[in-house]
Amino acid sequence: MSYLDAASSAPLHPVARQALMASLDEGWADPARLYREGRRARMLLDAAREAAAEAVGCRPDELAFTPSGTRAVHSGIAGALAGRRRVGRHLIVSAVEHSSVLHSAEVHQADGGSVTEVPVLRSGAVTVEAYAEALRPDTALACLQSANHEVGTEQPVAGVAEVCRAAGVPLLVDAAQSLGWGRVEGDWSLLAASAHKWGGPSGVGLLVVRKGVRFAAQGPVDERESGRAAGFENIPAIVAAAASLRAVRAEAAQEAARLRELTERIRARVPRLVPDVEVVGDPERRLPGVVTFSCLYVDGETLLHELDRAGFSVSSGSSCTSSTLTPSHVLKAMGVLSEGNVRVSLPLGAPEEDVERFLEVLPGAVAGVREKLGAPVAEAVVRDDALVVDSLGKRCPIPVIELAKVIGEVPVGGLVRVLSDDEAARLDIPAWCEMRGQEYVGEEPADRGSAYVVRRLS
Repeated sequence: MSYLDAASSAPLHPVARQALMASLDEGWADPARLYREGRRARMLLDAAREAAAEAVGCRPDELAFTPSGTRAVHSGIAGALAGRRRVGRHLIVSAVEHSSVLHSAEVHQADGGSVTEVPVLRSGAVTVEAYAEALRPDTALACLQSANHEVGTEQPVAGVAEVCRAAGVPLLVDAAQSLGWGRVEGDWSLLAASAHKWGGPSGVGLLVVRKGVRFAAQGPVDERESGRAAGFENIPAIVAAAASLRAVRAEAAQEAARLRELTERIRARVPRLVPDVEVVGDPERRLPGVVTFSCLYVDGETLLHELDRAGFSVSSGSSCTSSTLTPSHVLKAMGVLSEGNVRVSLPLGAPEEDVERFLEVLPGAVAGVREKLGAPVAEAVVRDDALVVDSLGKRCPIPVIELAKVIGEVPVGGLVRVLSDDEAARLDIPAWCEMRGQEYVGEEPADRGSAYVVRRLS
């Protein structure tokens, strides 16, 4: 079995396993106690904090260990907003942030705060100018991920941090995906990360709050972790997290070059091997081991099952793989195709043979899914000089398949109206038009769902 979903959770690094087992016998006592066992546990905790702080590039007393990366994000945002409440209650986030950031924004808005969601380019990146324009006199906090978890696009953190610093606004960086590869550049104010993303154990997060940042921890607090993460520290897991972070950093430069070559191989060859594919994300400013592409006329969930049966563990942002049947908010914000989406994220040490075998298996898997879906007979009628395709009640990728089947039946310059009540159609039909050189005219209201209007150009 080839595990190609490291962006979700990386396999436990051998160094993490060794450190975890070794510290189980030494780090079980309360580090706040003064007797021998407590002092021993405190030494382990302090050493782990110093190692993690050195990797992050901060002071040890600026770094707190949390029960997870999500808790680090939630605590960081809530504490920074509370600490700057006198300034205002305006929060800035990007449209492609991790759900932990967006959920915090939703809570803040429900509590009476205001939120500006900065749009992204088709590559998935924000612009520094967009963040500068979003800043207001009452902005309390801005948030920006260092790299995107679904498409791998790296964000211009240093530039955004500069404009935020000039405006006196702290910037919180979600560095979960990038911290294993190196420090986050720029004059940021807060940082959150998660150990299981770089090969540490799950259940350990990092929250860094720079000195001078106004911060008021929310909820019940105690004396542990500077009051920013209540509860007894899981010292063996923390030690393993710090040890694995140091280990992956030691091999990061060499491994990044190797994985980047492998993902570039996937980016280049998939469109040649599989017709009607869109490779998404920035082609250059991206994480070394992540590549994402979407396949037209493919049910994402079925494709993932086919790849699983072939021995590959990958993930997807397709709406078909979600219980809500809504496309990934990241792909939606980018305006790219969501149907048949596949994310390949290579773990450290991923063998070249796994990539080659994946490229051998993928064309047949996609062709098999397309064959299973078949070519549905479109229920089409001519109405007001436009061909109307009724796809109501049909889920992705059927509406786009039916559009593709009938586009040749209208003359160049003619219109096709696709009736659909599937949320994914709002994203996938415009993306299909861009891929196939047709014009997306827009969306119109309908008795049920919406009518998506397409003009044939070729």
